[in-house]
Amino acid sequence: MRRIAVCVPYIRGRYDKRITEAARAAGFAVDYYDAPEKLAPEIDRYEILYGDVGPAIIKNAANLRWVCSPNAGVEKYQPACAMPKGCALSNSSGAYGLAIAEHIVMVLLMLMRRMPEYQQAAIERSWSCFSPIRSISGSNLVLLGTGDIGSNAARRLKALGANVTGVCRSGKSKEPAFDRVVTTDELDSLLPDADALIISLPSTPDTIGILSRERIARLGRKALVINVGRGSAIDQDALVEALQARSIAGAALDVMAPEPLPADHPLWTCPNTIITPHVSGNDALDITCDLDVNMFLEDLSRYAKGLPPLNLVNRDLGY
Repeated sequence: MRRIAVCVPYIRGRYDKRITEAARAAGFAVDYYDAPEKLAPEIDRYEILYGDVGPAIIKNAANLRWVCSPNAGVEKYQPACAMPKGCALSNSSGAYGLAIAEHIVMVLLMLMRRMPEYQQAAIERSWSCFSPIRSISGSNLVLLGTGDIGSNAARRLKALGANVTGVCRSGKSKEPAFDRVVTTDELDSLLPDADALIISLPSTPDTIGILSRERIARLGRKALVINVGRGSAIDQDALVEALQARSIAGAALDVMAPEPLPADHPLWTCPNTIITPHVSGNDALDITCDLDVNMFLEDLSRYAKGLPPLNLVNRDLGY
C-alpha cells in the first residue's frame, strides 16, 4: 500500500485518528514518527511526508513524491539538491497568520507603552513612571509583506485605529484592511513618516537585506522595527547601531541571524528592544494546529485525485 510518514510534534495523540481515516479514504496507510532521526532509515518507504525533517533526510529519498511542510518558511528546501527529483513541496502558509498577528499587536503595544522600561524598573524595584506613551490609534504603520501574516495584522491594527500601508512585490492585495498597497520600489518614500515598520517576509533572494543600512537611516527617531519574517531581511549590524544611538525608537525581533542568538550578541542589550526566540507563530494555539492539519488533509485529497496541492511552493519565488 502507498504510505505517508507524519513527523509533526503536535500531531501525536490529537489528530492521529483523523489523519489515518482521511489517508485510508485516499488509498494510503500512515506511520507516525516522534523524531526525524527515527524516520531517517525508513524514508524510502514513503511517497508522502508531512513534516519538516530537513534536506539531509529527504534529498535522496527514492520514492518521495510530495513533502508537506507544517511550517510556512521552506527556504531550507529551496536549493535543487535539497529535494528528490520530481518531488513537490508545499507549505502551511495560512495557518500562522492569526497567532503572529496577535504577537505583532502585543509587542507593538509593549513598545509604544514602554513596557521594556517598566520591566527593567520592576527588576530594580523602582517605582518609576515613563512618559510620554504612544497609541496605535492614528499611527502610520508600514507592513512589509501583505500575505497571510500581513493581512491578519492589518485587520487587527486597522481595528485599533491605525493608518495601514502594505508593501509587496506586486503592489496588490485583496485585503481591504490596507488603506493602500504599494510596490517595494516605493518603500523608501514611506520610511521617514513610519511610526512602525512591520516585516513579515519569507527568505528569498529578493528579501535578503531588504531593510538595508541605507533604509534604516531613512527611518525617523520615532520609528519602531518589528520583524516576524526572517532575520535575513535586516542588516542586523546597522540595526544594532541605530538602536544604540537611539536614532530609532526601538525594535521587537522574533527572528534573527543567526538563531539561536549568541548570548554575547549586542542585540540582547539594545535599548527598548524585545527579543523572542522565533515563537511568534508557535504551534501551541489550537486554531493554528487545526488549520495546519486541515490544509494538509485538503491537499492530500487533491493529491489522491492527481491535482497539485493548493499550497504548492513556487520554487522560483521561494514561497
